[in-house]
Amino acid sequence: MVPDSSAAAARLKRPSWKDPRLLVGILLVLVSVAGVVLLVSSADRTTEVFAARDGIAVGEKLSQDNVVRAKVRLGATENQYITAESGLPEDAVAVQRIGKDQLVPRASLGSADELDRKPVALSIEETLPEQATEGARVDVWVAQPDARNGFSEPKLLLSGAEIAEISAGSATLGSSKKTVLMVLVEDGQMPALLGAQANQAKISVVWNPGGGR
Repeated sequence: MVPDSSAAAARLKRPSWKDPRLLVGILLVLVSVAGVVLLVSSADRTTEVFAARDGIAVGEKLSQDNVVRAKVRLGATENQYITAESGLPEDAVAVQRIGKDQLVPRASLGSADELDRKPVALSIEETLPEQATEGARVDVWVAQPDARNGFSEPKLLLSGAEIAEISAGSATLGSSKKTVLMVLVEDGQMPALLGAQANQAKISVVWNPGGGR
């Protein structure tokens, strides 16, 4: 049987540019290359955002004085932070502590009316534990004065209170130097703490490593 030369020639014929299979193949290659280029360019793109200059305490208003600008790669998480392009929101305060050099998350900002904890100053005479730093949690113990010019047994008043700020207090003549501790107190706990201060109770703090859990 003699092979059909016309059929063999049809099989060996080069594909035409009009061949739909060739066009689909080229289109798939172009789409793949474009996707890789887009992925690489987005991964390499930096965004200018705000970061805390020295740490921002709860209730502190966000301003140009307590933030710096930083260029970082955020990718898909960009909308979770305050960008320089959007600018600082007006009248926004920190509802959570923002540590030094930490990026400013949108979830950490709100209005003053949203605060469920307010800073209260405690004067502490004894040496604070070294772990008691800004942002740490402490238990506040109170010993009320008694009729014998002494103090009753200390009782736990606040558990896991967050330290907002620490500063050195003034010392009067003949007395030891005090440390002023700003702790965040919920409204429901406020009367008991303010009452203890009004009664000149002895206040002590103890580091509570698990207080924020």
